[in-house]
Formats: sequence, structure tokens, C-alpha cells
Amino acid sequence: MKRLSREFYNRDSLIVAKELLGKVLVRERDGQKICAKIVESEAYMGIEDKAAHSYGGRRTPRVEVMYGGPGFSYVFMVYGMHYCFNIVTREEGTPQAVLLRAVEPIGGLDLMAQNRFKKTYDQLTKSQMKALTNGPGKLCKALFIDKGSNGEDLCGSKLYIEEGGNERFKIVVTKRVGIDYAGEAKDYLWRFYYRR
Repeated sequence: MKRLSREFYNRDSLIVAKELLGKVLVRERDGQKICAKIVESEAYMGIEDKAAHSYGGRRTPRVEVMYGGPGFSYVFMVYGMHYCFNIVTREEGTPQAVLLRAVEPIGGLDLMAQNRFKKTYDQLTKSQMKALTNGPGKLCKALFIDKGSNGEDLCGSKLYIEEGGNERFKIVVTKRVGIDYAGEAKDYLWRFYYRR
């Protein structure tokens, strides 16, 4: 499948967040490949968005990658234990990003299962299968995405996104999760998920 271009990412985060649904996230590591369909995303609109790490023009070493060019990864840790994978959008100097909240496993299932549960995929319970990649921290663990992935060029060969199939689906629009501190921004309908 064709990889997404830098131009795909160089757009408003709300557009990119919707259009990432159905695309395929690929992680290549040690000669092995993991693939998963993107099924849930959230847009973070930068300086004007109280939920964004770059709100108000905040510029720290942690968020510096968001101020760079589009199509790079922004990986950060929450609660001191879970990584979150974001895709930097917009042109250099405009710190917007899209958080991937959930993916649907496609390939490399045993690798994902080993990363999350130390079992092969066919040894997982139904609840473990469902919980394999259905959250930001879970998908990062399953796909070997950690602080070493921060700043990764998504137009490169280690971590990238490909066009998906032509499956028809509905996009559900709702509020973002876990941002009650963000004033009115907590009510913005900037979370999107895939429904067959």
C-alpha cells in the first residue's frame, strides 16, 4: 500500500484526524512488521486549544517537536507509565497534532500479544483480544512505541502510515477524553471514531 505523504499531514488537525480513520499504522522493527487500522483519533489544535500541550504558545523541550514540520511523531508519557502517540500536523511553527486513541490489529498479531500480555495471539482470552490496542497506551505498548519514537519521521521506514482499503464506514464525532481541566475545550467535538 502507498504511504501517506508529508502533504497529507500538512493540514488542519481536524481534517487529518478524520482522514486518518481507516488508514494503516505500520511499525517495522528488527526485521518484523506490525500493522493496525486506525479506528479512533483526537485533534489538538495548538495555541488556541486549552487541552493542547502547546496551548498559549507553551514551548518546552517536551513539545518542541510539535513546532517542527508535519509528519513527525510526538510521543509523551501520561501518569508516569503510559505512552501516547501523536502525529504532528500543519506547517512548521503551528503546533497542532492528532492523538491516536485506538487501532484494530491487522498483522503481527503475535508480536502485539507478546508485547502486551506475554502470550501468543491465539492464547489470549476474548477480553484480552478486545483490549489489545483499544487505548492510547495499549496501542503504544503493542506497537513498540515509546520515548525513543518521539520525533520519528512518519515518512520514513520505521513508523509510518499507509492508505487503507476502500471499506465504507461512518465517522462518529464526539468529545475528547480525559481533558476535564481544559475549560470549554473539554466540550469540543474533536474526537472521531470508525464505525462499520
